[in-house]
Amino acid sequence: MQNLDLSRRKFLSGKFREAATVDVARVILPPWAEAAAFWEKCTQCGDCIQQCETQVLIKGERGYPEICFTQAECTFCGKCAEICQQPIFRPITTDAWQHKIAIAATCLTQKQVECRSCQDSCEWRAISFKPMLGKVAQPQLDLEACNGCGACVAACPVRAIEMLNTQAE
Repeated sequence: MQNLDLSRRKFLSGKFREAATVDVARVILPPWAEAAAFWEKCTQCGDCIQQCETQVLIKGERGYPEICFTQAECTFCGKCAEICQQPIFRPITTDAWQHKIAIAATCLTQKQVECRSCQDSCEWRAISFKPMLGKVAQPQLDLEACNGCGACVAACPVRAIEMLNTQAE
């Protein structure tokens, strides 16, 4: 999230609304959430957060529920969508979202350090390691196999994995 300037000067100059907007490009919404409906109709009641079995759903900086993969993964249990009283979720029989992983250059393998934490945590086998002659094996992504659960994000000791939305909502 960005640092927000909620000063009196911003308020009095009419730029308060601009300063108070959520950086929606960086927020990962709950699975099955329709972005437009979510930002318009979410009441920030917290019911979905309380129902989240892995606690991957948290109250974000602006009070809206959002996904935080640093401690847990999403199991796509659907409880957040089921408990919500607002019409902000698609049916859970559809794809949860279009998020996929990306591995940054800060990955330990780029520094010739053997680490396979992400592979070990990936139930879907979306991450494998390709042996390299004279080097440490390098991660290979199978984005077709990736469901965007985020298990690898929490497992990475150097936070080199991030979740990207492959389709604009």
